[in-house]
Amino acid sequence: MNQTSEGRRLFVLDTNVLMHDPTSIFRFHEHDIFLPMMVLEELDRGKKGMSEVARNARQTSRFLDELMHGASKEAIDAGLPLPAPVNGKQGEKGQRGRLFFQTEHLPDLLPESLPGNTPDNNILGTALALQKKFRESEVTVVSKDINLRIKAALLGIHAEDYYNDQVLDDVSLLYHGMEALPADFWDTHTRDLASWKEQGKTYYRVDGPDTHHWFPNQCLYMEGDDGFEAIVRKRDADGICIELVEDYRGAKQSVWGINARNREQNYALNMLMDPQLDFVTLLGNAGTGKTLLALAAGLAQTLDRNLYRDIIMTRVTVPVGEDIGFLPGTEEEKMTPWMGALTDNLEVLTQTEGGEWGRAVTDELLRSRVHIHSLNFMRGRTFLNKYIILDEAQNLTPKQIKTLVTRAGPGTKIVCIGNIAQIDTPYLIETTSGLTYAVDRFKEWEHSGHITLLRGERSRLADFASANL
Repeated sequence: MNQTSEGRRLFVLDTNVLMHDPTSIFRFHEHDIFLPMMVLEELDRGKKGMSEVARNARQTSRFLDELMHGASKEAIDAGLPLPAPVNGKQGEKGQRGRLFFQTEHLPDLLPESLPGNTPDNNILGTALALQKKFRESEVTVVSKDINLRIKAALLGIHAEDYYNDQVLDDVSLLYHGMEALPADFWDTHTRDLASWKEQGKTYYRVDGPDTHHWFPNQCLYMEGDDGFEAIVRKRDADGICIELVEDYRGAKQSVWGINARNREQNYALNMLMDPQLDFVTLLGNAGTGKTLLALAAGLAQTLDRNLYRDIIMTRVTVPVGEDIGFLPGTEEEKMTPWMGALTDNLEVLTQTEGGEWGRAVTDELLRSRVHIHSLNFMRGRTFLNKYIILDEAQNLTPKQIKTLVTRAGPGTKIVCIGNIAQIDTPYLIETTSGLTYAVDRFKEWEHSGHITLLRGERSRLADFASANL
């Protein structure tokens, strides 16, 4: 590498960025990228195995091989031109960046405060040498490793996290699925108001300034004596059609013996029980009833209405503490320890009056219709007329979410539930989680629904612990 492009930044990529997003080398617009030899060594060490990280390492190597195909040593030293970014955004004046590899030995400028030749220190040493060699360019280390960025700052090296995979700049901007209507809503929206009943349901057609930003199946409510709860159904040339929701808080409107305890749970049950919604996402803290509501709605529609053949429940197997090691048995037996949420909620839903014998019969029936599957064996499958519950979805990457949702065949409904405040997967945060990605990308689709559950209903102890611990 003899020179960088004038006026461009030079980004030194850490290995974890490439293992997190193999397309990252195409996302720096008109700026140049530098890959230290240590990064290539770590990619080679990390390519073995069937994990998502190993797959990404292999995909990165394929991309690099395609870029280098047929290039001479002189062309590599001069920098390989990068193709247009995958997001379609060109750099300034249509310029494209170049990819540089470490093809020569760079002097070790690390201070004595960073002893040893660890991979992180090697990358930092490379960045220091590049800073000294190309003083006219701004050298930036890009890494998902917080500690490496801290050490870079101590050495005077500009370091940044990799932000291009973020769905949102701030998680507070995430679509909540619900909106409160102002007190004067009817006064400002009654000029073109129309209402009618159809198959026992009440509909309104409204148009006005407050309706332009509504999404399909968004939940609307109004406080007070004249309050109401509705859901957006469709938008056409005459305005927006909204439908009054069913009230599942009364004993006569229970779902498999479960009643909604608050407004958000009532909206969740309406969306879960709606066969027109193929994809539903539920966000909420621990104890807000996500799993219980999803499972109750699934049982009601599978066993009572026969809308689905089976219920499939799965989750990513990321341990909170130390891993318990290999488990014996079949796929379902191996997954059972991870599915404590399913077992706990089935106990609530199978409280029959027939004593032990009645409970045993009910358990046997449910075991024949409720199945546990591992995410590891989902690739290539197609699920027909299934009700799929994807638990702990916040621990999935956007790529994994896409892999799973595209398994759905005709007549299948997928329910993704999770708490983005409890992410256990390395390098995933609230704004890069696959669950956040799914909520944001599906919010404008007419066959999907989303609601964020706010109030815990598990117990007063659990509510106090969530708020104060």
